Amino acid sequence: MRGLEGKVAIVTGGASGIGAATVRRFLNEGASVAIGDIDGEQAEILAHDLAHECGERVLPVQFDASDVDSVERLVRTAVDKFHRLDFLFNNAALTSVEARMADTNAVDITFEWWDRIMATNARGYLAGCKYAIPEMLKTGKGSIVMTTSGAGLLGDTSNFAYGASKAAIMSMSRYVAVTYGKQGLRCNAVVPGLTLTEAGKRNLPANILAIMENNTLTPRVGRPEDIAALVTFLCSEDAEFITGQEICIDGGLTMHMPYFSDFNQMKVGW
Repeated sequence: MRGLEGKVAIVTGGASGIGAATVRRFLNEGASVAIGDIDGEQAEILAHDLAHECGERVLPVQFDASDVDSVERLVRTAVDKFHRLDFLFNNAALTSVEARMADTNAVDITFEWWDRIMATNARGYLAGCKYAIPEMLKTGKGSIVMTTSGAGLLGDTSNFAYGASKAAIMSMSRYVAVTYGKQGLRCNAVVPGLTLTEAGKRNLPANILAIMENNTLTPRVGRPEDIAALVTFLCSEDAEFITGQEICIDGGLTMHMPYFSDFNQMKVGW
């Protein structure tokens, strides 16, 4: 892809899953990458594994997306190391089992859990933008990509705060795109469908996977490398006319009528 070699990216939530796949793709395209993750040890392990291929182009940084000072340190550490910043992939999210169990509905969720989820999933993304944008503007151009979710587009019976945070991220990305577009900065959101990370392969129940597969139009569900390819494309010069968009990369999960999966199982149509 054009315009990635020699550039510098920060990937939050970069030590595993979609984040780790995106780190690898940026490095393969010739960029340098700061891996920001709350699991500093895992970030160190990934950086060590990649160092034999990319040398000094990878930097692990422990950070907490819910702590704005920590986000600022992440940006400052990356710029101190690489002397510039071109891309930010805002990808960290609070998705622990404890959070998912507590994130129920408008009546039952506690304000404590609402605030905790919003602090990571929404305020943390704002902090990433707040501290990264001034550095990007120094170079005359840049690209921010935000990870959102179908939960921010559609309603459900649980994951109330998570869905609201992802909808907020979509709005945030549009505002950033509008405010800084004429200064050479682009901002887009990616909306993954079911993406089977290593953790997902271990923990996703077979019956849930079957339901998701039946509602996905493509022959398979997503892989982290699928999302990584889109993120790096959106940062490249090949995507320099794309900004302010929410781009679904979900195998058509959100593109069909609600009864599609039932008809598909029955092998019938209109």
